Amino acid sequence: MTENRPVVALDFPSFEEVKTFLARFPEDEKLFVKIGMELYYAGGPEIVTYVKSLGHSVFLDLKLHDIPNTVRSAMAVLAKLGVDMTNVHAAGGIEMMKAAREGLGQGPILIAVTQLTSTSEEQMQSDQNIQTSLTESVVNYAKKTAEAGLDGVVCSAHEVAMIKEATSDDFVCLTPGIRPAGSAIGDQKRVMTPSDARAIGSNYIVVGRPITRAEDPVEAYRQIKAEWSRD
Repeated sequence: MTENRPVVALDFPSFEEVKTFLARFPEDEKLFVKIGMELYYAGGPEIVTYVKSLGHSVFLDLKLHDIPNTVRSAMAVLAKLGVDMTNVHAAGGIEMMKAAREGLGQGPILIAVTQLTSTSEEQMQSDQNIQTSLTESVVNYAKKTAEAGLDGVVCSAHEVAMIKEATSDDFVCLTPGIRPAGSAIGDQKRVMTPSDARAIGSNYIVVGRPITRAEDPVEAYRQIKAEWSRD
């Protein structure tokens, strides 16, 4: 399954800014948006309810990582909010990921974070003491995620082919760090354009500032959507 809408990262510090941003889009333009930690902690569950009431799809990006029972209970709460997708850290292990699936149920898409796209191989080896290559770490986490029964992973587009080879063609790969050609990469170290991500097999892409900070966010969104969804 491949989502033809880019997932728009609502990386705003307040509920009001989200309302202002979403109000710029026509009512019949149904988005797939990402609500991350900053926004969720600022606005609470009500922000998910509000976005869903507008007819948009929600990826709630909280990256849960705790003991299995706690993650299971937390996922049961998130399921009641009607989220369409959410995630955990694969580093929590197979038991924790299985518990997350149990708590969330089979409806929403559940994915796991392998290595953050802001993490370099040098940082991984130094900070996490994982003495393999970055790609080996990512592929290992992806295989454990599949073993736990989750739908896929968050990964760099550069790792999609290896992950699908190690798991299956229908294993979901959601790739952040997507930037249109010529735009600033910000704090992402591993980036790719929408068309390149499509060609390499990504199922979902996440785009933030190139849309949310654009002079005309609606036009920027539509241009990226056209580039991403072009066969």
